[in-house]
Order: sequence, then C-alpha cells, then structure tokens
Amino acid sequence: MRSMITEWIQDLRQGASAEEKVAKLLEELQKSNMEDHYLNAICKEQAIAAARAVDKKVKSKQQLGKLAGIPISVKDCLCVKGVESTAGSKMLKGYHPLFDATAVERCRNQDAIIIGKTSQDEFGFGGFSVNVGKDYQIPKNPVDSERSCGGSSGGAAGLTKKANIPALAESTGGSIVNPAAFCGVYGLCPTYGRVSRYGLIDYASSLDKIGPMATSIEDAALLMEIIAGHDNKDATSSTTLVDYYTTSISKGVKKLKLGIVKEAFPDNSEVESHVWKSIKKLEAAGSTYQEISLPKNAAYGIPAYYIIAMSEASTNLAKLCGMRYGMQEKIEGDYNTYFTKVRSNFGQEAKRRILLGTFARMAGYRDAYYLKALSVRKMLQEEYAKAFKDVDVIITPTMPIVAPKFSEISKLTPLQHYQMDVLTVGPNLAGLPHLSIPSGTLRKMPVGMMAIAPPWMEKRLIQLGGVL
Repeated sequence: MRSMITEWIQDLRQGASAEEKVAKLLEELQKSNMEDHYLNAICKEQAIAAARAVDKKVKSKQQLGKLAGIPISVKDCLCVKGVESTAGSKMLKGYHPLFDATAVERCRNQDAIIIGKTSQDEFGFGGFSVNVGKDYQIPKNPVDSERSCGGSSGGAAGLTKKANIPALAESTGGSIVNPAAFCGVYGLCPTYGRVSRYGLIDYASSLDKIGPMATSIEDAALLMEIIAGHDNKDATSSTTLVDYYTTSISKGVKKLKLGIVKEAFPDNSEVESHVWKSIKKLEAAGSTYQEISLPKNAAYGIPAYYIIAMSEASTNLAKLCGMRYGMQEKIEGDYNTYFTKVRSNFGQEAKRRILLGTFARMAGYRDAYYLKALSVRKMLQEEYAKAFKDVDVIITPTMPIVAPKFSEISKLTPLQHYQMDVLTVGPNLAGLPHLSIPSGTLRKMPVGMMAIAPPWMEKRLIQLGGVL
C-alpha cells in the first residue's frame, strides 16, 4: 500500500485543509467506533486545534514537520496530555496525564495530529485483546468481525488496517507484531532502549518497548525515525545513534543472509507455506538463506518470559492500591477491606498475573523461579548472538495461526493463551528488533512473517520490508 503520510502531506501542499480532513476523519471514527471498538478515547477538540495550527503554518509558509497534519493513534498505555489514559483498565479511569509520553511528544513536534487512544488488553495482559478491562469493549478484526485483532495492541492494528492511520503501539512479549500479523499491517518492535519509555504505563519494565504500526513500510520507517533516540527522562534509553531508516527502504537485500528457524516451521502448515513464499521472494531479490536451530528459545522462551513478565507486573501494579494511585473508593472498614474493594476493579487476567508474579518473587521462591528465569533469559540471548554470527536476519512466522474466532478463543485455557506467544517471546526477552511483514492471506485472513535482527539493526528489517 502507498504511504498514507506522503499522500496527506501532498494534499496539504496542494491546498487541502488539515482541519477539514481531520474533522471528516473524526466524524467517521466516532460512527465506526460504535461497532469496531478500536478507540477507548477520541481526542476531538485537541485534534481539531492541532489541525488548525497546521493550516496556519501552511498559509504563513512556515516550515512543516515531517508529520504535518498526519493523524496518529496512540495505544492507551501511552500518556497523552489531557486525554484519559488508562492502559485499558478501570483501575486508571479518570486519569488525565499532565504530560505527553516522549514518543508522543516527538510526533507532536513534527506536527502530527493525535486522534485517539486505542483499545488494548488490560495493561497489555493478553494476545487477543479479549482481556479488556471492566467497562471496555473488545475490538473486532477489520477483515472479519467474528475474529480477534490480536493483542495486546489490537485496537492500534485494527484501526491502522481499516482507516490507514499510523499508530504508536507497545510490546512486552509480542504485542506489536502479533496484532500486526492478524490484521495485515507492518508492526515494528525496536531494540530495547531504542525508544524512550518515559510516559509509558508499565507492564514489565525490562521488556516494554514502543514502536510503530502502519500499512506501508515507508510510514513505519518514518515514524521509527522520529520516535527513536536517547531521552534524558529515561535511564534505559540508549545513546546509540539513530539510523536514517527511510533511506534503508530502497537498499534491497543483496548478499543478506537469512536464518530460517527450524523449530518455527514444524508441520508445513498453510501459514508456514505463505511465509516461505516471502522467503523465496527475498531469495529472488538477492538474499540467501540457511536453516538454523534455536532449541533453547523453543523450549524455555514461554516459561522464562511469563515468570519475568508476571513478576515485574506484580511489582509495577502494587502502587495501584487506591491510596495515592489507582481508582479510589469510599473508605469503609479497615485497610484490608478498602484495599480488597479497590483491587476488585482489576480484571480476571490482571488478577491472575499479579498473583502468579507475587508468588514467583516471594521469599523462598524468588531463587527457584524469578532468578532462574533471568538466568535462562541470558542463555536465550546468547543463543541469538551465536546465530547472528552466521546470519544477518532470522526469519519465522509471526504467529502460528491466522486470527482466531472469538468462539474459538473462549474455549482456550489460560495456558493455551500463553502458548500462542511461542514465536514472539524470544526476541522480546532478548531485546532484539523485529518486524512483522504482511505475507499474503489464508482464507482471506492475513498472514505475517517475522524478521528478527541484531541489536540496533532496525534498518535491516526495513530493507526486507522494502523488498516485500
């Protein structure tokens, strides 16, 4: 698909009104959101004011930002100044941040128009966007409304696909690439530390990453270029120089060595066959491929990820007790009664993860579970590092299935839910950049191919996306 950003900016330079275009879009979104549920909040007044400011810049012939007049959606776990930001949870209902997340601020500095906060699993706890908080609606797949958008950035992917609106999303264990694959868009999850996490309502602090979604690789690359880079407000953001990602789109893949993960192609399924078609296109464009094995990631990725993620989630959510942070209730009875009443506003999956995470880091269990999981994580990182000595990019399907129906999801156990992340937790545990690339359709539903690169090598992923 052609770059939406390029087309909108061309329209503005040819005399179109940003205010009129944005107003029309918002009107359409308000109607469609009643059915699709992609947005938890629509920033109507803010968006119109920002669009009006862009029109004034155009008329006075001021220099326009790279995203001038471009509507951008923001996942609900990213703070947007003055807009309710809840991470999809009733626990944060009524929270209107006094500041923008750094990624949001950088988009605004390039004259982007923030149009709304997208739906997600509560605090990012899920892979199908069915674990939304109390009082929220489940977003529907834009291709088939009986199916899931994926998660946890389901609303972002659904809106990107349906309305061609670029998105700022977030990933902990696959929450960018999973919904991108299920909805048929590009989803780029950067190296841990490449994008500032300042202003992100955290799930697991050592895993969370902010990245773009778009219908074209050009738009994803440009968004990545804008939001990446060091931030003094985030001690974990890297000082590594940011590449000009947009220049990588046309560089091709000649002499690029691809590593095809044997464990990710176990049964020659129809999903796998579509991914192989993309691999063959890359081969025709000049790359080579060889089979590699990542047995430790296949065996230990899921348990290591969930122990670490749940332990960190338990710690991060402890502050939402209704005293200084989180929803407040009428104070009745003793502290334990009040605390229980407040915490009942968490959804079922959030409670499950808090309980499991608290158990895993308790005295007497911390060494057996949490610290051991951290050791396994290091082992998995070393396995990737060894593989990258022989190949430039690692290839797997993004998800082992196409977007499932809600009726199918309802029959899954919690463990089966977690197992769906089998291909995406590895690069997230290792903090590696990865990109889901649309790779055709299976019975009309999108299929995604995931490309994984060494740290700070997002440009290699964009080269692949440019070819495909």
